[in-house]
Amino acid sequence: MARRMMSRLGQWSSYVFAVDFDTNSDPIYFALASKQSERPQVFRNVLADEMCYSLHVQSDDKIERAKFYGGLKKKLSKELPPECTILEMSIFQPNVKDSVIKGYFLKDASKSSATERVLGELLRNDPVYVCSYLCGGEDRQWSQHLWSNTEDGWVEVLEKYCVVPAEKPVHHPSTLNIINYDVFYSFEDAYKVLQQCVDIIPESKAVLELVDQRLESKEKTDFPVIVIEGLDATGKTTLTESLTEALGATLLKSPPQCLSPWRARFDTEPPLIRRAFYALGNYLTAGQIGQEARQAPVIVDRYWHSTAAYAIATAVGGKLGNLPQAGSEVYGWPGDLLRPSLVLMLSLSSQERMRRLQVRGQDKTMEEEELEANHLFRQK
Repeated sequence: MARRMMSRLGQWSSYVFAVDFDTNSDPIYFALASKQSERPQVFRNVLADEMCYSLHVQSDDKIERAKFYGGLKKKLSKELPPECTILEMSIFQPNVKDSVIKGYFLKDASKSSATERVLGELLRNDPVYVCSYLCGGEDRQWSQHLWSNTEDGWVEVLEKYCVVPAEKPVHHPSTLNIINYDVFYSFEDAYKVLQQCVDIIPESKAVLELVDQRLESKEKTDFPVIVIEGLDATGKTTLTESLTEALGATLLKSPPQCLSPWRARFDTEPPLIRRAFYALGNYLTAGQIGQEARQAPVIVDRYWHSTAAYAIATAVGGKLGNLPQAGSEVYGWPGDLLRPSLVLMLSLSSQERMRRLQVRGQDKTMEEEELEANHLFRQK
């Protein structure tokens, strides 16, 4: 079984490992080699009595992988000793799309066997790879030990590698898995995700039934379609309402009101499922636009731009420069989604926007709370 897992992963030693010590700065990278080199930065602050481990969530089933990773940190926080630090981590093949495997890096100062017991149980029962890291020899070099299960349930070391520093990649690793994980570019791809969730998220069935009844939208509309974009409290509502009155237009909002009964449920799901839900909302809105634009201009309060911007800003860690460059395919408009005639982006000073939000006093989504607290997230 372990050998089959390794073949699915390809060459384990071709992966680069990235550990996030601070979500607002770049990860620390290391790689694997057959020969020793200088000590990687990730281990420079590891104390002599601390143990290091990593675990990586891998499954051929995207939904299983997303759901398991979504609940893994909570499980680790509950079961590992309090002296064990849990850091976000990913492994990837540089510049290879869909190669990112998410996981966690553990620094354990507990001197307890509990950590290895928990990791051993995860290895036996769940879709994870587990590694331990040891420092030895006169030159105090670090090595990675990839675990495997024996037939009688014991843990053994399947492979051993030297750990060496790795250069920062050209593209931030999180950008490699954006397409059809964080942002969807076709109705079919988003629909398939919720289809696969019907047995584990009963609400998916109701959403799909609603989507199946959606109105078809033409590529071009008879009347103009104007989308108003911007962060919360930048004046979108005021402008959309005044434009609607001045132009004798129809006002629509995205996500559409018909999805409201299920938003709170899907907001708790991992990004893959949550983003697919909101992507389908854009196609529902497109159907409404297509119908209404036969008779009058249409004003839309948010559309695909917001869906994509929030998703990309959340997915891409570190500084602003880690975002995909202008012209990247991740910014490409979905080929089967109705395009607006005009898009207006509203901006406002942070101070005034915060004042307006405080006056409103309304419930906020997780991402809206992040926008308030994190200046870097707002910039992205």
